[in-house]
Amino acid sequence: MPEQWNHKVFGVKEVGFEALALEVFDFQSKNSPVYREYLQALKINPAAVTSLEQIPFLPVRFFKSHTVQTTLFEPATVFESSGTSGSINSRHFVKDLSLYEESFTNGFELFYGPVNEWCIIGLLPSYLGRNNSSLVFMVNKLIQLSNHPQSGFYLTEFDKLFTVLTELEKAEQKTLLIGVTFALLDFGAKYPQPLQHTFVMETGGMKGRREEMIRPEVHELLKTAFNCPAIHSEYGMTELLSQAYSKRDGIFHCPAWMKLLVRDEEDPFIVKKAGAGTINIIDLANIYSCSFIATDDVGKIHSNGSFEVLGRIDGSDLRGCSLMVLP
Repeated sequence: MPEQWNHKVFGVKEVGFEALALEVFDFQSKNSPVYREYLQALKINPAAVTSLEQIPFLPVRFFKSHTVQTTLFEPATVFESSGTSGSINSRHFVKDLSLYEESFTNGFELFYGPVNEWCIIGLLPSYLGRNNSSLVFMVNKLIQLSNHPQSGFYLTEFDKLFTVLTELEKAEQKTLLIGVTFALLDFGAKYPQPLQHTFVMETGGMKGRREEMIRPEVHELLKTAFNCPAIHSEYGMTELLSQAYSKRDGIFHCPAWMKLLVRDEEDPFIVKKAGAGTINIIDLANIYSCSFIATDDVGKIHSNGSFEVLGRIDGSDLRGCSLMVLP
């Protein structure tokens, strides 16, 4: 692969995405033992793959059962998914943390502008407490980059958080309150307050803490609690190094180096660029793991590339950032 891989990934344009994705596919089919064996099991000749729809997507569960790496390396870190007691968690072996940091920083600034204009508040476990969480790593780094004295993590200090948000609102400071869904709901129920300069962003996460609710229900409760016109959302997972964001109504948009397709629920090898089905993700930042992942999420992709997440396929494992704070 080219030496300036970061530049090539994060400089990609829509018109060049497919060519770059096929270049990554060729690289990973040759240098990822797990992916190569998967292709061989499917009797796929990599040289015959000439379009995005023809690329085989690795089932996300392989991150639970195998070491998914492209080239041999000693990982800089291993991110691990949250899970219930006794569950097998996904592990993402990260060769180069600069790829992840550049991905989430560029992605955030693409949708929200320079990080240093924000106060970042994470209603999440602290980084020191959960240093194998990719989400907590990301939020911790954004907190550092914001360089705002009131940026930081909060988990159960709702009274302190209420006071801080009141002060930030009075100062008209642009603020991001990013948190797991159950914690935002708990905070909003106990400390409702109008937020005009604070964007509320949920990352998902209800399992084991509250009765499951669909996203529109959650957003209506949060909009009422905070008297704000819209709730933002972040879509990411342990197995990815990139995120998609929604600014309202659960409609997500990807950065240029990330793209979603949908596969048929009956025949997973029928893949389309738009429509309803189970979500396949191409994340070009995943150059040293696998950039082509078949998730367990069900969704709908619109013709402009935006998408909605509608649920999960039956029988898929419990997931959710809320599990990070379970004892």
